[in-house]
Amino acid sequence: MRDGRALLLIHGSAALLSLVCLGVTSWTGLEQRGIALAFGALVALGELARWYGPQVREAAPLGAAGALSYALLGEDAGRATTHGVAQVVSVVLAASLVGCVPHVARGRGPVFDHLARRVLTVGFAAVCFQPLYNSGAFTDWSGPAYALLLITLLALTALCDAVLAAAPAHLRTGWPFGPLLREELRGMLGIGSAVCATGAVMALAVAVVGLWALPVFCLPLLLAQVSVRRYAAVRTTYRQTIASLARATEIAGCTPAGHARRVAALSRAVGRDLGLSEAELTVLEYAALMHDIGQLSLVDPVPAGATAGLPDAEQRRIALLGGAVVRQTGVDAEVAVVVERQADPYPEQPPAARIVRAVNAYEEKARDAGPGGPLTALEELRLGTAGDYAPEVVEALARVLSREGLTLPSAG
Repeated sequence: MRDGRALLLIHGSAALLSLVCLGVTSWTGLEQRGIALAFGALVALGELARWYGPQVREAAPLGAAGALSYALLGEDAGRATTHGVAQVVSVVLAASLVGCVPHVARGRGPVFDHLARRVLTVGFAAVCFQPLYNSGAFTDWSGPAYALLLITLLALTALCDAVLAAAPAHLRTGWPFGPLLREELRGMLGIGSAVCATGAVMALAVAVVGLWALPVFCLPLLLAQVSVRRYAAVRTTYRQTIASLARATEIAGCTPAGHARRVAALSRAVGRDLGLSEAELTVLEYAALMHDIGQLSLVDPVPAGATAGLPDAEQRRIALLGGAVVRQTGVDAEVAVVVERQADPYPEQPPAARIVRAVNAYEEKARDAGPGGPLTALEELRLGTAGDYAPEVVEALARVLSREGLTLPSAG
């Protein structure tokens, strides 16, 4: 209930700000319509070029950069602008909605989180800049000092945006807020920094040469977005290749169907609960997918692929065989290390190996134990924390399962 109220507060604040700004703009009229139309078109174009995919932090970077530059715009070709906070928010909101129409028609429109984040972020930047600029507070600021001012405001806006991105994810999933915020801030070093830099440069360029600067300075960001898309496609293909390799144990009859995918999904959830970074989560997921690949080297298959009940020496032998196979595939060496060390005593294991070992044991113990299997398996893992499983991993697993109703991830 508390999480629902917090989300309602975020969305309600965005909605209230939007209504107030739209009302003020309707009452006072639109100032400098040519400038508003140009920036509105840029934001709408950015939303039209929105893309979807896993781990996308800023789906519409051009729209975000255009919105920020309009919020921080003080002059147009040497002439002072007269728009205020209300007009900035109104133009950005209207343009975002227009740009979203094709996506909504295809059933892929942005959720309320996206629109609320855009409105509140742009509103924050505009409130920090427009009233002071229009009152003449920055009249004596010029050159490097003025550029430094814009960079400082963009840094504060980026922090606000990161909080607004991490908060809904925390409220909806229950994952720790600190690691989520840290990942959002780390993500700012990539496409986020390009968005902020482009927003500042466009605002400065329009102040000097006018609106013709917009198409010139938005082109590099469009090219960067294309590059990011291609990189994401390569990552997706890479993951699909690893998933295909992981299925070799299922095809050979060494493990039950869907075992590797279930262990990978649950391991990633546990890793996120423990606060692992996105890069660490990726290594963890790949290692979990390939954790049983060493069984392909066995002459006599393990019954049902259940390695958790084998003697420690046999578990280590299979893990080392798996690590050798992973190294030969050309997958990241970090993944091979996790696979090799999943059977080591947990005080000596890296965090990812601890997670894979505990989650694999849970899945093996719970899958054939009937309706009470998940609880029984979890209790067995708790009893094994004295020597076999890391206590913090088992407790994180319990938290993840409690959020999912103590059920296994669905097969397939």
